[in-house]
Amino acid sequence: MCTACQEGKQQQQLEQQRFTGLQDDGNGNSKSRPPQGRDLHGQQVPRELCTQTQTVTSYSNEGTQVTVEVHPKDTTPQLFKKLSFGKGPRGLPSLGGQDNKGFQRTKAPRPPGGEDLHAYPWDKSSLKSLPVDLQQFEKLDAYALKVNFKSSVEELVRALLKPARTDLEKVRAIWMWICHHIEYDIVGYHDKSQLPSKPMEVLLAGKGICEGYAGLLEQMCSIAGIQCMKISGYSKGYGYKMGQTFTGDSDHAWNAVYLDGRWHLLDSTWGSGAVDDDFTKFTFRYNEFYFLTHPALFINNHFPDNSNWQLLKPTLTLKEFENNMLHSSNFYLLGLLTAQPETSTIHTVNGKASVSLDCRSATLFKFKLKGADGQGLMTLKKRGMKLDIYPQKTGSNKLQIFAKPSKGSDDVYQCVLEYAVECGSVDTAARFPRELHQPVGPSWFSERHGFLRPSHPEPIIHTNDGRCSVSFTLGKDISVLASLHGDDSRLSEELGRRHIVQTHRGNQIELKIHLPHAGNFVLKIYARKKSDPGNYDYIFNYLLTCLNTEVKWPPFPQSYSKWLGEYEVLEPLSGLLPANRNVHFKLRMQGVAKVLVQAENTYPLTQSRGYWEGTCNTSGCREVFVMVHENANHSFYSHVLKYEVETQ
Repeated sequence: MCTACQEGKQQQQLEQQRFTGLQDDGNGNSKSRPPQGRDLHGQQVPRELCTQTQTVTSYSNEGTQVTVEVHPKDTTPQLFKKLSFGKGPRGLPSLGGQDNKGFQRTKAPRPPGGEDLHAYPWDKSSLKSLPVDLQQFEKLDAYALKVNFKSSVEELVRALLKPARTDLEKVRAIWMWICHHIEYDIVGYHDKSQLPSKPMEVLLAGKGICEGYAGLLEQMCSIAGIQCMKISGYSKGYGYKMGQTFTGDSDHAWNAVYLDGRWHLLDSTWGSGAVDDDFTKFTFRYNEFYFLTHPALFINNHFPDNSNWQLLKPTLTLKEFENNMLHSSNFYLLGLLTAQPETSTIHTVNGKASVSLDCRSATLFKFKLKGADGQGLMTLKKRGMKLDIYPQKTGSNKLQIFAKPSKGSDDVYQCVLEYAVECGSVDTAARFPRELHQPVGPSWFSERHGFLRPSHPEPIIHTNDGRCSVSFTLGKDISVLASLHGDDSRLSEELGRRHIVQTHRGNQIELKIHLPHAGNFVLKIYARKKSDPGNYDYIFNYLLTCLNTEVKWPPFPQSYSKWLGEYEVLEPLSGLLPANRNVHFKLRMQGVAKVLVQAENTYPLTQSRGYWEGTCNTSGCREVFVMVHENANHSFYSHVLKYEVETQ
């Protein structure tokens, strides 16, 4: 039951950026769930699978009761089907690990007490309730995946635990084997008569639903001498909708294990894999997040029938669980820490809603509104992002936020959050050009690509007269390309580039922009290494706005390949010259022998104090060219600039 993202299906096919029927209510009764293609572990694609066939664990305040099932001779007995403990400490002895050569079952586990509790909310210190070095598990994990014993649960446990030396390693080996060898039983989910329920049945079939996963893990841990409990409760997995309430019997099962003097939580169902959107195919897709998950994170989508198994202080009420924002496991696995607002429903103010995320390290984000690229402005922070969203329709709008590591090789964004944005009125002025890419404005990402100390650190540049200038300090060996885009079809890509002129001074670059008219425009900036003859890569963009309807700037003169980055035009900046007029030219061009202006006649420019200056008459011509003589020993000139002349 995780809030799913439309982009999830694509990610499920590529990796992880990506159930219908009846769901058992926990007492053998079935209730309908809306068809939704989801994943088993609460990630951006899927919704956590959850269903169970019986209530396993309960506690009361009226004493202690232990119910033990009696099985036929050749079946494996399952102890501790139902336990309840009275008030006060009733700690039972912990057996710890047993000799792998002679297994003994554990005694009845003790209920959670004060020593098991973790503070809520999450302190951001660790995703797990027990310090775990996953690298130390690499050999054990690899061994566990290769074990292939299905003759009995005992023999499987005996084989799995050969390399295990500690209780933690024993639990790890059992967990890894189940997550990689037991698939979710799609047929049994729909038809309970075909559903394996006992641990041995699940083992032989190689599949089960949450009750089967949890029951098998419980028995395997018991055989290994590890205290383990099967917990039942509500979950925000398959079929979950933002803001829904939970009533009736529990719908999911998971486990708690006793290690190092404390209880710890794990969910092997959600750790195992995913099904497709049609709920016809299961795919193993391991999720480390649900192994010994920190209780303050586990409560995000697991609410136990008995609040003691939250392992939290203070515990959450069911109402708080229902109202809390749902974070998928990807939210934490990608290093995200907090999201604001913390409620799943946001109400716009004057047509605008805002969301912000904080994370441990630089992360890339995307968003969608109602499944499409929405009207909004997303800006990256060093450790997070800020998003202002402007729904273009009133009513409820689903907002999905995706993320991926900035340095990972994986190009797939994974859904980490969903909000319901309730819009009472539309801000009609907040309509952005189609070419605007998210995120907007300079950030750590543009800085990483060599654009340092921007003159405009904000994503929007406002101009009253239609002119603006943006400057940066450039890293070494960087060539820059910029283009201007709007929703006006008259502004072609080639013409858009001519409304921008570059000027270089050492490692400084200045982009001068003259807008063709009032409105909203996108300034896109690309870069490549000068030593790399390949294509330019898109880096970032600005949103330029101008409300002055009298603005009408012509493009800059057209430049040719011989026009170098360190050259600069001071006069005339307009690429359209008046007819039958004397026009003054002033250019900064170093390292050339001569400069000429070619109109109806040829006009040489004179060099003085680092500038080439002179006057040209535009009578009798339609075009004017600036040409340079690069070497005094050569007789030919190269065209560097082209101006057009107004028609008479």
